[in-house]
Amino acid sequence: MAQRRSLLACTEAHDSLREIWSKSAEHDGWFVGRYVLMPDHVHLFAVPSSDAKRRDEWLKSWKSVSSRRLAKFLSVEPPIWQADTFDHLLRSAESYSEKWDYVRANPVRRGLVAKADEWPWQGEIHSLQY
Repeated sequence: MAQRRSLLACTEAHDSLREIWSKSAEHDGWFVGRYVLMPDHVHLFAVPSSDAKRRDEWLKSWKSVSSRRLAKFLSVEPPIWQADTFDHLLRSAESYSEKWDYVRANPVRRGLVAKADEWPWQGEIHSLQY
């Protein structure tokens, strides 16, 4: 998130991003699985279809759409997102499960909740299969 502002852990951001990512499969060929919105960044798991946009094009697309929406809803000035990203390639169901457990515990490690289940800004849009 640009300048690491705490903007994402709210209903408006959650609903907007869920809507964008839900339509992503149809529009861009990317299926978003599980995700966690932290106050100042997002973790998500996604897989492309065979005819999907390139990863960098897809990231640029959803970041652009969400930046406009979030700036409006949250009354903040862009940029919303940092230009860079960090990716990690998953190779198996076990890896997905392990990485999900780690990502899902981020709000606990940050002291935002006592248990991962208590964090309201997480979910799953598509069930990803490995």
